[in-house]
Amino acid sequence: MKKILLALLVSGSFAASAQLRLPQPSSAASVSQTVGTTDIAIKYSRPNVRGREIFGALVPYDKVWRTGANAATQITLSNDVTINGQKLAAGTYSIFSIPSQSEWTLIFNKDITASEQSYSQEKDALRVKASASGNAKVESFSFDLSDITDSTANLNFSWADKKVSAKIGVETTKMIEAAIAKAATDNANTMNNAAGFLLGKGKLEQALKLANSSVGAVETFRNVWTKAQILAKMNNFVEAVPLAQKALELGKSDANFGFFKDAIEKGVAEWTTKLPVMNPIKKKK
Repeated sequence: MKKILLALLVSGSFAASAQLRLPQPSSAASVSQTVGTTDIAIKYSRPNVRGREIFGALVPYDKVWRTGANAATQITLSNDVTINGQKLAAGTYSIFSIPSQSEWTLIFNKDITASEQSYSQEKDALRVKASASGNAKVESFSFDLSDITDSTANLNFSWADKKVSAKIGVETTKMIEAAIAKAATDNANTMNNAAGFLLGKGKLEQALKLANSSVGAVETFRNVWTKAQILAKMNNFVEAVPLAQKALELGKSDANFGFFKDAIEKGVAEWTTKLPVMNPIKKKK
């Protein structure tokens, strides 16, 4: 019994020690910022100066530095960005740097668990030059994002007497325009599908209303062809034929057009024969 109690006490002691949380010499930190519609998040650790000479001593010049302490500093980008004008794809990267007395090299590496010992330049996603300037003394290493607009921000890190900065650029307007176009296209596709369903049920007036809304949002060979079919069912071949011809033109740039091409061409040929015959204008004698 005594052995069992002793075992329980020992195991309880180990459990308590396993749950014990102690402060790290370089505390964990994070910073996040939305630039336009792009989320940027940085996770890093914050070493302190503690009276030491930092750059050129503790952190040597012209050698790869982890740009923080403990585990690799990580940056996560929800969309593609530019760093000092150079493209960097959306994703998560480790941040390394090569300090110098003036211009630094800022590195975004695909190995997010890399250390200074395991760092491989072959895994670099991007290297850019970053400006370094003198700074009022900063005791705890810090990242921040400043000068925020809807398409730009400054990525900064500061420690001791140095501040290093690079400009992040985001194509916010272009992304919003693409999102609007996609939303319009998605909505147009939905309305076109509904119009096709009602066409199959013979509810032509309702189908035509939806087809008009779809075409009004964005013209595709699909919704133009749907509208042409509805009009043909309504015996309006005067409007149906040119719409079907337009669908043929629009379809040339669509990879899926081959599945529809024969049907549209057949429709054009058949409906053309049903166009009213125009009486020639007789010349006056």
